[in-house]
Amino acid sequence: MSLFELPDFDAHEAVVHVSDAKTGLKAIIAIHNTRRGPAMGGSRMWAYADSTAAATDALRLSRGMTYKNAMAGLPIGGGKAVIIGDARTAKSPELFRALGRAIDGLGGRYITAEDVGTSPEDMQFVRETTRYVAGLAGELGGRGDPSPATALGVFVGIGAAVRHRLGADSVKGLRVAVQGLGHVGFDLARQLHEAGAQLIVADIDRGNCQRAAEAFGAIIVSPDEIVDVDAEVFAPCALGASLNPQTLPRLKCQVVAGAANNQLATDDIGDRLREAGILYAPDYVINAGGIIKVCAEYFGEPADSVEGRVRAIADTLSDVFRKADEAGVATSRAADELARSKFA
Repeated sequence: MSLFELPDFDAHEAVVHVSDAKTGLKAIIAIHNTRRGPAMGGSRMWAYADSTAAATDALRLSRGMTYKNAMAGLPIGGGKAVIIGDARTAKSPELFRALGRAIDGLGGRYITAEDVGTSPEDMQFVRETTRYVAGLAGELGGRGDPSPATALGVFVGIGAAVRHRLGADSVKGLRVAVQGLGHVGFDLARQLHEAGAQLIVADIDRGNCQRAAEAFGAIIVSPDEIVDVDAEVFAPCALGASLNPQTLPRLKCQVVAGAANNQLATDDIGDRLREAGILYAPDYVINAGGIIKVCAEYFGEPADSVEGRVRAIADTLSDVFRKADEAGVATSRAADELARSKFA
């Protein structure tokens, strides 16, 4: 199957395969749409099963960035880089310098930042060979890890969702099942705990779960059991496609609102969530906090302007919920239509 025949190819403007034998770099850079400005999206490092899996992820993620950036009102398009490799063992400064050279060769069409498997420290090596990078550590003139901004956006987004679905003014006393306790998921759990939510958590790293139990009184369940938890809110904060034909019938929540990208395995899952009476907060709307912060850093906008724009995610979600209700469609469909009107 050629790249153009992959189900997730969506009129992408460019897909670049990068190889550097000296450093072992194998990467795919996907540029989906640049009508609003240069494509921006992070560089993810993951031990993909094969190059087709990596290409599929790059296509899906870059498309999601176009929709995310448009809904956040940012002057950028959507792109993504995926590096094929185990982030625990295959990283090196030279590998990221090689990635920087490849990005530089695109002449500014794509701007990168940290993502799953990479960090602001990794981006400093990318910065040595290209200026088209953001999400840098503070000592390098950047604003550090964007994860807290992502977590804040998801937190206020959950607030908007429970107001709309449950008529609740806050998450106090509500049960929230958090799937994934990485940088974003753990910080989200902290904010939910401080707001009075009861937490049920799962992560492939048992140590993260234990930290959440000790710090927040969270109940630990296995990664497989988290979708079966009886809770008002299910917050997917791990990898994508957690909402699929197998997990959908098992959900016992009233709201799905989390930080993961590409939560819907297929578009029709959004319709089925609506039919089940579950309110879905579209992932690329609720998790835009990080890119809002990174974009502000890259374009030199005031740092104190970021929090207000991240908190405005709640208002954007409320608009999506209202439009979905008025049209009688899934929230995912309503968000897609709004996003396309901003970049098409």
